[in-house]
Amino acid sequence: MKKTAKLLLPVLILLAVSALLAGLHLSSRPETAAGSKTVTVEVVHADGSAKTVHYQTDMDYLGPLLLSEGLIKGDMGPYGLYITEVDGEVADYSQNKSFWAVFIGDEYATTGADLIPLTDGGAYALVYTIG
Repeated sequence: MKKTAKLLLPVLILLAVSALLAGLHLSSRPETAAGSKTVTVEVVHADGSAKTVHYQTDMDYLGPLLLSEGLIKGDMGPYGLYITEVDGEVADYSQNKSFWAVFIGDEYATTGADLIPLTDGGAYALVYTIG
């Protein structure tokens, strides 16, 4: 019985810490804006040429919007949607270390595009990058 109690206490502590961390994550993630939103997406190609696209949408996240509009293609990875192609141009990290960097305004995104909430008037960029 004492052995079970000794094992149960660390498990309960681990569960409590996990619940606390999950609560912190849920409370600190960016909120989506309900309703119709106008967003701007700039695409910067490998040759430096740029294209700006404007969308009016009720969608909540950037990745699903761009997929549904046919602007991007990608694969699901451990950090969300990994964009492999934008506006017909493929970035292949295995060949030349190229990838599509995603920006929210001027800030480099730290998650996949499918986890980036859309905001009305939001500006996003997809930049061909060689790393």
